[in-house]
Amino acid sequence: MTFKGFLGAALMMATGAASAGDARFDWFGYEGNDAIYRFVKPTDSQYLNPILSGFHPDPGIVRGGDGAYYLVTSTFGWFPGLPVYRSTDLVSWSLIGHAIDRPGMLDFSGLGLSRGVFAPTISYRDGTYYIANTCVDCRGNFIVTAKDPAGPWSDPVWLPDVGGIDPSLFFDEDGRVWLMNNDAPEGEPRYEGHRAIWLREIDPETFQPISDAHVIIDGGVRPEEKPIWIEGPHIYKRDGWYYLSAAEGGTARGHSQVILRSRTVTGPYTPYEGNPILTQRDLSEDRPFPVTSVGHADYVQDDAGNWWATFLGVRPYDTQDHYNTGRETYLLPVRWTPDGWPIILKRGAKVPYLDERPSLPKAAPPSLPTNGNFSYRDEFDGAALDGHWISLREGHGDWAKLDGGTLILTPQADGLGSGRNPSFVARRQQHMTASAATAVTFQPDVNQCAGIAAFQNDAFFYALAVTLDEAGNRIVELRRRAGETEAPDGIALASAPLKGDTKAPVRLKIEANGGSYSFLYAEGTDGPWQTLIAGADGTILSTAVAGGFVGAVFGLYASGP
Repeated sequence: MTFKGFLGAALMMATGAASAGDARFDWFGYEGNDAIYRFVKPTDSQYLNPILSGFHPDPGIVRGGDGAYYLVTSTFGWFPGLPVYRSTDLVSWSLIGHAIDRPGMLDFSGLGLSRGVFAPTISYRDGTYYIANTCVDCRGNFIVTAKDPAGPWSDPVWLPDVGGIDPSLFFDEDGRVWLMNNDAPEGEPRYEGHRAIWLREIDPETFQPISDAHVIIDGGVRPEEKPIWIEGPHIYKRDGWYYLSAAEGGTARGHSQVILRSRTVTGPYTPYEGNPILTQRDLSEDRPFPVTSVGHADYVQDDAGNWWATFLGVRPYDTQDHYNTGRETYLLPVRWTPDGWPIILKRGAKVPYLDERPSLPKAAPPSLPTNGNFSYRDEFDGAALDGHWISLREGHGDWAKLDGGTLILTPQADGLGSGRNPSFVARRQQHMTASAATAVTFQPDVNQCAGIAAFQNDAFFYALAVTLDEAGNRIVELRRRAGETEAPDGIALASAPLKGDTKAPVRLKIEANGGSYSFLYAEGTDGPWQTLIAGADGTILSTAVAGGFVGAVFGLYASGP
């Protein structure tokens, strides 16, 4: 599909013939085939988790003025940032835009890939949508607004008096607007990871504070246990109670969600004795098909009066907590206890892959599936790249063009490990067992290469490309970078000569199977696939090894002087 809203005027793909030295990509194909989905199949009355597979962390959700539901997730240093999804049944989700889709809105240049935009929250009030967010290392907390959640979104309104991360808005019934956020506690932190949730009233027009801030959670719901990283706060109102929900325990296996409540918005807030209301940290690590690290939940009420929670979780493929698909978005119903506490999941219960659908009219499935096993192929025949394509930090420059069913990438000196904005467009890896392939026509100059990459961040990636050897002969080569101590373009692992017509395409493929990745190539449009390397270490693309908060992607690139 063509995704017009994604690019904006500054990012519309130019058209025209390729120049000498450009790489021409005829198509990009992806296929996911996870074992769990071969026997976990939803009936008409069920839905499948995660609802957004692959790198979709920190979901924020709201019911809009049109009765539909809108969901936004973190993107850190990827551009465009903060994807906005729409659904009418909380199950079928379609990408409709991005809140950060113009290069001048934020400055990601020079940032580590897991910096940039952190956890967003989305709100709606009286015809306007609000996203509160943090641009870490790039000016801090801000708010953007839109009349249409598909965009355009406003330029950021900065909140220079609000520190920390994870700002969230609460619109009270009396017209007052409150902002809560994570920040350092009052005084000196008592231990590593000691944080607090702060609350202040803000002006509904300027969004600037009009009251002093005060702490409403110090450390967590059981301060004596020294809980870490209280964050992601939200306030909801029900039956005269103000409910304060937050994540606690960090975003790894100890992650959880906790709940407190008060009769007044400013507190004091009393924690639920049965906290946490969502976690998987007490379960056996060797259970089959685990979902771990759950938390960072947000609630929404449907038009039938039922409450639902979106939250992040991960799907590791081994007991060492290796996962390459990043933090994904899940959905579960909220159960209210007789004394009025909202429980997402009972302690000891596993996050289910299947659950009963909301009692809402069933929507048509999205044009591009967001979960389960699926495949797609982009023929590059639209007017612009669709919104599922992302790039590093600054978006597409004049190094990317679409030309009659071909994506043309011009090599740049900035390569995949440069920490800048290479000629690289990518899509999320959404399955543990997956493949990505392309066909590229490329006659490289010295030190140029073009091909397909499996990329986690600037320091951890594999790159399979057409290039030249030292004698000037055209070859296919696999390179790997596995840490910042290695050269920015990594090390060569294997190569093979290309003997076919230089004007014919070379097909390149990456096959992922958990922590094992294989790399294949073929000459021409129908030549046989040949394995260059099988069973390479894919754990270097996991969060456990590479660090940070993003997930792996498959993408197309061109680099060289």
